[in-house]
Amino acid sequence: MNRRTFLALGGVTALGSVAGCLGGNGNNTDGSGADGYGPEPESMPEERSIDTDSYETATFDGVEVPLAPIEDVYYWYRRQEARVADARGSDQYEQAHIAGAPLSSAPDGVSNDPIADWPTDDRIVTYCGCPHHLSGLRAASLIDNGYEEVYAIDEGFQAWIDNGYPLEGSEVSADRATYEIEGQSDASYAGEMVMLEQVDADRNEAAPIAEDGSYTLQLHYAGSTDSAFRVEAPDYTVEGSLAELTNTVITP
Repeated sequence: MNRRTFLALGGVTALGSVAGCLGGNGNNTDGSGADGYGPEPESMPEERSIDTDSYETATFDGVEVPLAPIEDVYYWYRRQEARVADARGSDQYEQAHIAGAPLSSAPDGVSNDPIADWPTDDRIVTYCGCPHHLSGLRAASLIDNGYEEVYAIDEGFQAWIDNGYPLEGSEVSADRATYEIEGQSDASYAGEMVMLEQVDADRNEAAPIAEDGSYTLQLHYAGSTDSAFRVEAPDYTVEGSLAELTNTVITP
């Protein structure tokens, strides 16, 4: 695993809202780019051992993806020992993302994806907000393409926001409510993914179908509940406002 060299310097189910935070020195500087590293730290965290073999895993498209705890990812981030990539849609990314992280949407990235230029033996961490379903799909794709050490943040992007870690974007201080969309598919589709897409915007979330066919899509969103969204399950597609979709159990 290559480590970047750095200089150490001295109806609606609303589950609550949280204000985005600026990290570091409180300035929202645009440090995002193609390298995936965060800003140079003001001080180096004390070195500690991390047993990545003990991480829980989840299966995406038949690939086992390790789920890294947020505190371990932030440790790597501050030491610039991991590249971080955003697996969400472009609208979500532009509003708020981890400082230094480029966009690499699930499942297979974006046009001219920056990860294509990253060494395959570098440590890579993907993230999303659902909390690790889109990031798991992106991580699985990378592992399938020969990247040797790839993780998804277990707790998701919201945990990064809640901890006050460094952010960039046009709306990092926006209040975001958490919504849940519950649905039911045929149990024969257990393990497959259900996708949530905002109509007329590049905003995506995902969730797996449980053994009984149920699923729960989670959305952190600062917009109107009148906004239109589309739920795409393996056996049906439903479109409606966020208020409508969170007011009932979605079925075929």
